Formats: sequence, C-alpha cells, structure tokens
Amino acid sequence: MVDLDLTQHPHRRWNPLLESFVLCSPHRTKRPWNGAEESANISKLPEYLPDCYLCPSNVRATGAKNDSYVSTYAFENDYAALVPNKVEQKEEESDHIAAQLFRSEPVRGRCFVLCFHPRHDLTLAQMTTPPLSARKNIVPIIEAWRHLYEWITRENPFVRYIQFFENKGSAMGCSNPHPHGQVWSMDYIPDEPLQEMKSLRKFATDASNSSAKGPRDHHDRPCLLLEYAMMELCAPGRPRVVTKNDDFVALVPYWAVWPFEIVLLPYRRFIPSVAELASNETVSLAEILGEVACRFDNLFKTSFPYSMGIHQRPTPVSTCDHHLDDSDYALLHLHFYPPLLRSATVRKFLVGFEMMAEPQRDITAEAAAARLRDCATTHYMAD
Repeated sequence: MVDLDLTQHPHRRWNPLLESFVLCSPHRTKRPWNGAEESANISKLPEYLPDCYLCPSNVRATGAKNDSYVSTYAFENDYAALVPNKVEQKEEESDHIAAQLFRSEPVRGRCFVLCFHPRHDLTLAQMTTPPLSARKNIVPIIEAWRHLYEWITRENPFVRYIQFFENKGSAMGCSNPHPHGQVWSMDYIPDEPLQEMKSLRKFATDASNSSAKGPRDHHDRPCLLLEYAMMELCAPGRPRVVTKNDDFVALVPYWAVWPFEIVLLPYRRFIPSVAELASNETVSLAEILGEVACRFDNLFKTSFPYSMGIHQRPTPVSTCDHHLDDSDYALLHLHFYPPLLRSATVRKFLVGFEMMAEPQRDITAEAAAARLRDCATTHYMAD
C-alpha cells in the first residue's frame, strides 16, 4: 500500500474552527481550463472621480453629501441590510411540527460604510509602498474600526455583534472601486463567528489540552488559535507561514478553502477585539495588513479581489469573571478569502460538489503559501 503524500494524493483536512472538512485534490492542479474567465483589471483610476458616491464632498445617490474628509470617513449606509427600528412578532397558534418548519425572528441593526482613504485610486495593497506608509494610511483605518466598535456598542445597547468586512473587486461583488469597507452591527451573533467561539470554548475547556504551550487567555485557559499560531511558527520550514512581524502572523491555514486564503493571527498574547489593541499592536496589524494585500496584488500583477473580515469578541463586553459564555473565548483575527486561482483571469468557483457536499480545493495550502512568500512587498505598480 502506498503511503499518503499530501502533495500528491487526495485527502481531507479538518477545520477545527468550523468543525468541518475540506477535500484537497492536489493531483488536479494541471487540469486544462476552458471555463469562464474574469476581466483583467489593468485600468488606472483617477485620484478623484466627480460622480463617485464615496469621494470627498460628492453627493450620494440619496442626496446626502459626503464630508470633505482627508483621512477615513464613516457614514450610515444609505441602503442598509438592517435597520434599528424594533418590531414585534405576533405569537401565532401553530402545531409543533409547523413551528419547527416555519420559523422566523425579527432582527435589528445598523450598517455603516467606512471609506479607507480620500483618494479614489488607492487600495490597502498600495498604502505601504513609499511615499505612502502603513502608519499614515492603514493605522487610521484600524483606529476607525476601534472607534466604531466602541461607539456602536455605547450608543446601541441592543447590538450583540459588529461585523467589519471589505469586498474588493467586482469578482467579489464590490460595486465601487473607491477604497472602503462595511460595518454591520446586529442584535444577534451570526452563525460563522458563533461556531468559531463554540470551538474556541470547546478547546479551552477540554482538560486534555491543559498542556498547551501557547499564550493563554485572560483566565489562563489555552486558546485554539494562539496554540495553532505557535505550532505553525514552530513547524520545520514554516510551510504555511507567509509573513510575520512583532505581533501578528499571516498564514495560509492548513484547512484553507479558497486558493490563496489567509488568516491573520496575533501570536504573542490574547487579544479579544480591536478595542484591546495596544498602540504597537495597531501598527503591527496595519503593516501586515498592507503587506498581505500587496503580496496578493503582486502574485498575478493585478488588483487582487478578495473578501476580508474581522472576527472578534461580541458586544457588550462582559466584566463578570465568574460567568463566562462563548463570547469570552473569542480571539481577534482576520480572514482573507480571495477567489483567483491560476491567473488574474481564472478564479475558483464554489459550485456543484462544494454546494452539495463539502468544500474542495486543488492547490495545497503549502504550495499557496510558498507562492505568496515569493512575492515582493513593494507594489508592482510603484514607480
């Protein structure tokens, strides 16, 4: 019998965060492609666009006017997916089976748009290449995340979770190339971060994990993600690590679904949310955010599309040490889900088997990380 070779043979990898498998098929990387291709993004954008709804001082579709901002700028989403109005759901008589099959619940929330920069032509990937710098251009974004996390929590006591995310590129559904992200706050915890927190709690409270050597949480319990980060950094050759700095590591997770998926993790200490970042950690996060985005762009010499999001502690923050829920196990981390697979025009589609059975990938996490490590950290469009 032939021994399993993870670089050649089909196999499944376990995602301990979501408690699910991904099918890996490395032998398929050389199959021919005659399917759909994306348009290569080669056009150069202007620094300011008079009809852009996100540029400074411009009028949006609803008639509201943007401030003449010079750094970051946040405003309430004109077409929000959630609204703060409270509605009541009438209790209707129904039999036991119908109640299980036709279930709904009202939700509340507030949604915001966060413009990352006044310039229409910049992306995170370009904000670390001189004369631009992460300290000047990306630190303000993280500080805006912190401000919104704290302000939304304070002003909207009903909010339970705040999801920060960025969709970059038309391939990921972005309707405007002006650098921006979104902030959705809601009165419940969405499924994916909730499942992650359940897994983090399960790991932390499992007595068999008491020998874990990674940094502990605020209650001296082991943390799944901090332990994972430590093991990746200690692995011979660090095959899945793309880059690291003083406080954060960027790696292609062992269980990655998307071809060049990245998870950004703290590795020195337990950080529940953006609100608990120290000043030096804010700078470290800004620098590695910009570097990862730059490596993405340099991989195929294109403005690399992705969805990026932050998972962190829900709100409001509990101060009761003797009563812990799943929220107390949350660790700040960021996910990048980029769709491109072979080139600037060939993308990964989650269809068929992925929709009906389980996620599947061809290129291994180790091969993807190696390619990203080989990318330059100065943007390919820099003069």
